[in-house]
Amino acid sequence: MAQTIDITLTTNKKEKPPENKLGFGIYYTDHMFILDYSVEKGWYDPRIVPYQPITLDPAAKVFHYGQTIFEGLKAYRTKDGRIQLFRPQKNFERLNRSNARLSIPDVDGELALQALQELVRVDQDWIPSAPGTSLYLRPFVIATQAALGVAPSTEYKFMIIMSPVGAYYAEGMNPVKIYVESDHVRAVKGGVGEAKTAGNYAAGLNAQQAASEKGYSQILWLDGVQRKYIEEVGSMNVFFKIDGTVYTPSLNGSILAGITRDSIIHMLKSWDIPVVERPITIEELYEAGANGTLEEAFGTGTAAVISPIGEMNWQDKPLVIRDGSTGELTAKLYDTLTGIQNGDIEDPYGWTVEVKQ
Repeated sequence: MAQTIDITLTTNKKEKPPENKLGFGIYYTDHMFILDYSVEKGWYDPRIVPYQPITLDPAAKVFHYGQTIFEGLKAYRTKDGRIQLFRPQKNFERLNRSNARLSIPDVDGELALQALQELVRVDQDWIPSAPGTSLYLRPFVIATQAALGVAPSTEYKFMIIMSPVGAYYAEGMNPVKIYVESDHVRAVKGGVGEAKTAGNYAAGLNAQQAASEKGYSQILWLDGVQRKYIEEVGSMNVFFKIDGTVYTPSLNGSILAGITRDSIIHMLKSWDIPVVERPITIEELYEAGANGTLEEAFGTGTAAVISPIGEMNWQDKPLVIRDGSTGELTAKLYDTLTGIQNGDIEDPYGWTVEVKQ
């Protein structure tokens, strides 16, 4: 049965930050969405309320057993004033796949999308319009039952918060430097690597910090068993253009099924550019770099959209790609995808969803 979303508007609106100083995930809008769950009631009491702290019992299972998942997507303001979302249904489909892996009950995708659109409508004045900016949307679920027994929670909160953002990387669309991690392991097949859960990101923080100290923007993870197959960057899936064909690691159970990744594959195929999903070794990549067939490399993700990779470092062996410059295909993909997202280019794929104002 359809649920009515209760809306309580704030009486104390925040001052909005300058659009040229947004950063990423620093500022938050005036309102948020909350939906509660209990075994007896199921998901209940959908509501939009003023942005505020939440109170949890110290024994809440999210703190002790990491039972939490999240999503990330964006809202865009078009030049003619419309508001667009990009493939939001895919985010909620993936959210429920993550829920299933973490023994969290499914969230009604239609209710979640309705809540997301309503929240964006309520806080639409927070959507920035400067080039390269957007409103980042963070749906997430946390286990709230106060019990220390190791078992799935019987109580949860599904929430959505929003943040006006600029570029994820300080480099913007300039190529980033990536450090190939050979010691630490993020995930293995059969684990939770394909779920968007907090532990996956916590597992990478140590290696990420070490890479940052060496001057690298992100970590490129290798597989956790043989330590030779390329998997993903901490916040992005990866693509490599080698001798005219674009390659990306196949989804193997330990790689996040990125929605931007899927969009890029669709776009490449529609342009008749060969794209292959298969296991790729780091040795193969370095060999392509040595013989001159590695033409471009880039990462994809909701936060960064598309980020060119200008240099990689594996076992203290730097590999500079295109002399550190952005490739033509990478730039075309970025311009086309962001053009569709922000309404500058017609959407031939039916990906965008307009939010009623």
